[in-house]
Amino acid sequence: MASFFNPPPPDTPDFDESLKNANKTFSTWAIISVVLSLAVLAVIGFISYKCAKRARKVIVQDLQTVAAASNNTPQQHVIPVWEVTGPTMENFLQEMAKEKPVRFSAQQLFSFTNNYSNRLGSGGFGAVYKGQFPNGVMIAVKVLKWSADRKAEDEQFMAEIGTIGRTYHINLVRLYGFCHDQHMSALVYEYLENGSLDQYLFKEKKEIEWEKLHEIAIGTARGLAYLHEECQQRIIHYDIKPGNILLDGNFFPKVGDFGLAKLCNRDSTHVTLTGYRGTPGYSAPEFLLKNHPITHKCDVYSFGMVLFEIIGRRRNAVVGSSPSDDSLDWFPKHVWEKYEKDELGAMTITCGIEEKDREKAERMSKVALWCVQDSPETRPPMNAVVKMLEGGVDIVPPPKPFQYLFSLGMAQLHSTETTEGSGYTANEESRSRWYKENTPIMAKYEIQMASST
Repeated sequence: MASFFNPPPPDTPDFDESLKNANKTFSTWAIISVVLSLAVLAVIGFISYKCAKRARKVIVQDLQTVAAASNNTPQQHVIPVWEVTGPTMENFLQEMAKEKPVRFSAQQLFSFTNNYSNRLGSGGFGAVYKGQFPNGVMIAVKVLKWSADRKAEDEQFMAEIGTIGRTYHINLVRLYGFCHDQHMSALVYEYLENGSLDQYLFKEKKEIEWEKLHEIAIGTARGLAYLHEECQQRIIHYDIKPGNILLDGNFFPKVGDFGLAKLCNRDSTHVTLTGYRGTPGYSAPEFLLKNHPITHKCDVYSFGMVLFEIIGRRRNAVVGSSPSDDSLDWFPKHVWEKYEKDELGAMTITCGIEEKDREKAERMSKVALWCVQDSPETRPPMNAVVKMLEGGVDIVPPPKPFQYLFSLGMAQLHSTETTEGSGYTANEESRSRWYKENTPIMAKYEIQMASST
């Protein structure tokens, strides 16, 4: 008997019958395979749809949890949004609601901070409190202090959320949201566990290795380069100092406190400002000179002053140790003198920097001298500063900085022009008084330079 494995000869009728049966069997199995494949694909598609739908639901619920302070939190009466008399602030907030930051209510912040029970710090702006979103994310809530000049507070508030609220960079403190109504104004930031850089630079006990300080300097420079060169509109910070460089749990740096920041068009050569900005000892000299244009290079100068303090692990200006000793030890001047004598290596040893870090410290010293050049045009852009600190480019010899101190000390000593707040005064007494109120560090050094020339 013929079988599938022992087919009859091709010329016999049994062969034709067997061939028909084989084709019929193959067709049946092919149909079954197609049906099974379609069924499997349908099941996979259904499962994928359910998973995607579930994931979207979880994401939406998570966002709603943060914004609504969770269903587990007792719902409280929500204060209606303050109807401002002028439309400027409300229109601004409505525009910001379209951006990344979330608008929270006063009750939500009350819940997030456990009735503002953990204060992290305070200053002229108000106080900062530690808090936590319902999903576990730690936050810092900056509650702004209101004064009689409400307009100034509104301007600072809009400056802060109007700048950092439109940015995102790993070296900038992230703004999660804000609150503004008739009762309060507050900003909600990410929480940085290790506080600000100044808490570590000026202590006798060195809690951070110098290599980590070098990384902090580079990270800060990257954040500033982003503000100056990569944002849609250039952002000028105006107050770069160790107190505004915050550190996370791994001492990773993030630039914070944008209360003085300003947006400007990239093609603008300078911006118009009224009044003094920044912090004495870090502010660029153009703030002290009459009718001098202000550009983003003022941040470069301030960053250079921060580099000096990183190198020396000390404040740049130290007044005499005794009450009767009013002499001023100004570290940037000391760095320049050592550079002129080709003694930066010896200076790093005095600063306690180990052999393995001295090349980087010398490089940082040269970068700092470039950053604090008198002329804003001479100072390098921050993206170039990053490359120099990283060692990616050679550093040409910097010109002598601080020439403006000689100019102020001599030319303005006998000036008869008096312009309040401009840095120009009629005589040494009034000029000294102005600087004591505004820039005490520069005041003493300027007088010393004038008297020694």
